[in-house]
Amino acid sequence: MTERATQWRAAGACLSADPELFFPIATGHSMTRETRMALRICAVCTVRQECLDFAMRSPEMHGIWGGTTPEDRLRTRRRRAPRRRQTTNPPWPDTPQVRAS
Repeated sequence: MTERATQWRAAGACLSADPELFFPIATGHSMTRETRMALRICAVCTVRQECLDFAMRSPEMHGIWGGTTPEDRLRTRRRRAPRRRQTTNPPWPDTPQVRAS
């Protein structure tokens, strides 16, 4: 990774915050106090989009990046993923097709 590609990190609002805020211990589906604090810091960050772009390209699976939780990024990846095309052709050429009536 080049210096230019990660230069945005030096301008992050999180630079002076406790790093543990951005990597909270998971406690199920409820949002922790640390997560809420991290998201508030991200909300005012001038390099939020660069941070999110980095996490989406990585793909970063843990922590708060660009104002998103791991679950947020997973949902975005799923929405962006190409849909599998349903085919009516059988997986093997010798398999007869069965049609519902």
